Amino acid sequence: MGDFPQLAAKVGFNMRKVTKGNVTIKLWDLGGQPRFRSMWEWYCHGVSAIVYVVDAADKDNILISKNELHDLLSKPALNGIPLLVLGNKIDRPECLSKHALTDQLGLENLPDREVCCFMISCKTSSNIDVVIDWLVKHSKTKS
Repeated sequence: MGDFPQLAAKVGFNMRKVTKGNVTIKLWDLGGQPRFRSMWEWYCHGVSAIVYVVDAADKDNILISKNELHDLLSKPALNGIPLLVLGNKIDRPECLSKHALTDQLGLENLPDREVCCFMISCKTSSNIDVVIDWLVKHSKTKS
């Protein structure tokens, strides 16, 4: 899907709209660098879902990703918002498996919210259609 934003290597915030059928989804693509992390919560207020993209081939930074995710989800204003975790870079041989990523991010320890994880490749567009379908489904439940 050419409309899907490339979520890797962002240096700021971008907003894109993706339309599928009669549903238009507004996606905020937020940079993951430390200087942007304090602003994540603000962009998550009132959303239908939180999409958290992790470089699944960067095993050295998974713990940082886990800590940042759990810190974000601990904010009371974000309680109950569905979470979609995307393990990116499945085109790389050193990529974690879905089970390993789920385990290392502690996704089974997130009560009171729907949690889903897909393994994707923005480079090859692998599994992007299932991501869009998940987002469409969740946009309808909140509108």
